[in-house]
Amino acid sequence: MIDTFKPGPDAVEIIEREECFRGFYRLDRLHLRHRQFSGEMGPTLSRELFVRHDAVCVLPYDPQRDQVVLIEQFRVGAMQKSANPWMLELVAGLIDKDEEPDEVARREAVEEADLTLTSLWPITAYYPSPGGSDEYVHLYVGRCDSSGAGGVHGLAEEGEDIRVHVLSFADALAALRDGRIINAAAIIALQWLALNRDEVRGMWT
Repeated sequence: MIDTFKPGPDAVEIIEREECFRGFYRLDRLHLRHRQFSGEMGPTLSRELFVRHDAVCVLPYDPQRDQVVLIEQFRVGAMQKSANPWMLELVAGLIDKDEEPDEVARREAVEEADLTLTSLWPITAYYPSPGGSDEYVHLYVGRCDSSGAGGVHGLAEEGEDIRVHVLSFADALAALRDGRIINAAAIIALQWLALNRDEVRGMWT
């Protein structure tokens, strides 16, 4: 068992919080101190925090055909560091309304891939970049019928241009090994499915 730090109610002291920018996202600057492993309070730190809505990502999986559905779209964050900023990803969306994560997963599957998810299997929830962002991601595998999947989808009013790909599970793993899938949620979901695929197929077929 790992003996991790157990913070008390006075483990973090926020001295000041400034709102530096507010748009669709928000950037805050925090001046804070936190308790160190020695038990003493550490020095005052200045940290920028990217404040985001929590997110939901789902890997649509057809257990009958042993196929996954991935989407492809342009990502501005990959533009300067990748030769190809059109990325293979999971269906995903932000929890920006009064919705539960599973509701977001089902809604986004329809909007982004024209898919109906008949079951959801929670994988995990995690912070993708807690050193500078408070985003929390809920990750699922969703059961689907991939037989008619394909085409280009997305909400025109949001500028979405999303192409749907149907891959055999073996081809998806090959794309992962070859470095063609380079975003965290897709990597985690595909690796999880590789470890748990027999159980998932047993439950869903």
